[in-house]
Amino acid sequence: MKNIKEQKMALRQLMFLERSKIEPLRKAKYDQFIGEQLLSLILKNEYEVVHAYIPMGQEIDIAPLLQELLHNKITVVCPKALSARVLENRILTSLNDLETGIKGTKYPASLKVYEGTYDLIIVPGLAFDHQKYRLGYGGGYYDGFLATQPQAHKVGIFYPFQQVVEVPREAHDVFLDEILVGRF
Repeated sequence: MKNIKEQKMALRQLMFLERSKIEPLRKAKYDQFIGEQLLSLILKNEYEVVHAYIPMGQEIDIAPLLQELLHNKITVVCPKALSARVLENRILTSLNDLETGIKGTKYPASLKVYEGTYDLIIVPGLAFDHQKYRLGYGGGYYDGFLATQPQAHKVGIFYPFQQVVEVPREAHDVFLDEILVGRF
């Protein structure tokens, strides 16, 4: 029997492989659906401050959503990964003004660090389960950050094939308030 860390590593490898096989048209449809659902959630709840990742590679492309939020004057905050599993959260002013960080991640070039509270945190991941646990990339950045934001609504976004019966868990893993899965 594999220990939890080995189970997580194996599941990550499987999900990276599965995600790499998604057809571009199918991916685009899932991404659009998720973006529309997130926008509806944000507008319905009148969220004013949204924390979101800047998509890269085969992640769910929420760039159109981020553009729409900026257009609607909603504060968008995006993470820059620092050492020691800490996120520095910067205010996004434009998707054209980005820098590249750890493992090719993108973050706002602006030095405006946000230190307030969040209405919504959009969380990426590789797998999820019905208990609303997620498997991230293994850095522990989001679990540490989410633990400090109990008042924020935390939504994980995923493709349907990323659902598993149970995500392997450790004591530090944080569950989400909601899971949003792409459909069309």
